[in-house]
Amino acid sequence: MAGRRLLLALCLLLAACFAALGVWQVERRAWKLALIASVEARIHAPPRPLPAGADLTKHLAYTRVRAHGVFLHDRETLVQAVTDLGPGWWVMTPLRTQSGVVLVNRGYVPFERRDPASRAKAQSAGAATVTGLLRESEPKGGFLRSNDPAAGRWYSRDVAAIARARGLGPTLPFFIDADATANIGGYPVGGLIVIQFRNNHLVYALTWFTLAGMALAGAVMLLRARDDR
Repeated sequence: MAGRRLLLALCLLLAACFAALGVWQVERRAWKLALIASVEARIHAPPRPLPAGADLTKHLAYTRVRAHGVFLHDRETLVQAVTDLGPGWWVMTPLRTQSGVVLVNRGYVPFERRDPASRAKAQSAGAATVTGLLRESEPKGGFLRSNDPAAGRWYSRDVAAIARARGLGPTLPFFIDADATANIGGYPVGGLIVIQFRNNHLVYALTWFTLAGMALAGAVMLLRARDDR
């Protein structure tokens, strides 16, 4: 009898826990859908001026901005990239603006365009205007690969580390992903950003609710077994 009561209590406890986890996943799904809608609105909104010296908060990520300044082409950094056009590099170039120096991901170049001389037409020395999306810094490197500034190996767009390595001084703590506006000569190729948020919360919620139902079914079976006696 005591063992059956213990099992009954355990089934009811598990059912409550599983149901709570299911509710949590439903709430997470609502949050994720709101986030996706917010990002979609920012991506398609008219470009805003570049924030002046402020930290990039979550509500500014993926905001369309337009920045004016002069590119420091001699300080560019190549970051390993995998794109729809194949593997290669992201060209991260500092842009000196009135708001400060900001790193710009000008876009993708294939391995054979690593040398700036192979895309010299896009290395204009005059004033430049960039339209793109604000992005958060990507510290600590890529998956299982740490950035190695001394060797010039970059696997993520770590703004602070790149600024230190290239001697940029004070730099805005975010970068701009340039849009698909064509560069002279065709490279770098901008606008290749892929914005995708994982949203498996509904599947997780159904899984937890199913487990809660199974635990409740077990409790019912235990109660019926006791009544049969």
